[in-house]
Amino acid sequence: MSYTVQIKEQVRAFQATLGLQSRRDLKRAILRLFEEAGDTNALSDNLAGYYRLRVGPYRVIFRYLPGRIVDCVYLHERSLVYELFETEMARILGQE
Repeated sequence: MSYTVQIKEQVRAFQATLGLQSRRDLKRAILRLFEEAGDTNALSDNLAGYYRLRVGPYRVIFRYLPGRIVDCVYLHERSLVYELFETEMARILGQE
């Protein structure tokens, strides 16, 4: 049984800034999440409940939602992705 994959606007916008091969690689890797495949790993500490998908120098942060949904929420370069995502989450949670 496969998953439905949702892709947030930040992921789409960042992907659009990349070169053709990187965009293709990311698209293939994200599509493999339908079958729970790919280089994934659970995150911990402040990012517990989220997972990362490694695609070359990039990381997609995603989470599993009820109803067999994979929610791809953030994409950036490996060296910055966790810090930027954690900062963004803190900003969003502070507004609620």
